[in-house]
Amino acid sequence: MAGELAGLFVTIEGGDGSGKTTQATRLAKRLIALGHDVLATREPGGSPGAEAIRRLVLDPELDVSLCAEILLMYAARFDHVAATIRPALEGGCIVLCDRFTDSTLAYQGYGAGRGAPQVIDLIRSLEARLELRPTLTLVLDVSPSGRRARLAARGQAQDRFEELDADFHQRVDEAFRIITAQDPDRYRLVPGDGPIESVEQRVFAALAPKLP
Repeated sequence: MAGELAGLFVTIEGGDGSGKTTQATRLAKRLIALGHDVLATREPGGSPGAEAIRRLVLDPELDVSLCAEILLMYAARFDHVAATIRPALEGGCIVLCDRFTDSTLAYQGYGAGRGAPQVIDLIRSLEARLELRPTLTLVLDVSPSGRRARLAARGQAQDRFEELDADFHQRVDEAFRIITAQDPDRYRLVPGDGPIESVEQRVFAALAPKLP
């Protein structure tokens, strides 16, 4: 478990257009400037094996069942944890991960799976087998208009999830709020609208009490 390791495991979550990747990058730079030993990573990906799976699962041409998609996400995650995250935590690093288990629950469990019990049970069983939970999860929460503006600024959709309709993304946003409310000790819901610098201050303020 993360609490038994020397380092601090922090995940950053949110829907497409929430700004989480931007904020993860800025947070890592800020922590390094403060003298912390930081490993910034991402999902799906973060290890050679997981990056290979990432190219598959984000391919707009991929057509597999939801169960297969979940298993692919966790295949990447198990390799990422074994090859990258756990060794860094054992070495005392602050690990900042852009997406982790909550994204699978939100996107595949509630977005694609619409909260079907058998889908949620599959994801939860895989999560339990992983035997690693973040110390803190920061969830960036943005308005639909804010998300649309950011995605429009990027141009065309970059992966198969960004291509999905507004109803799907609304289910994902609602899922993150549900997940956050279930464990207020671990999760912090961070308002993601507004200037990047303002959001950065909110993110850092949410993390600061956990810093060594």
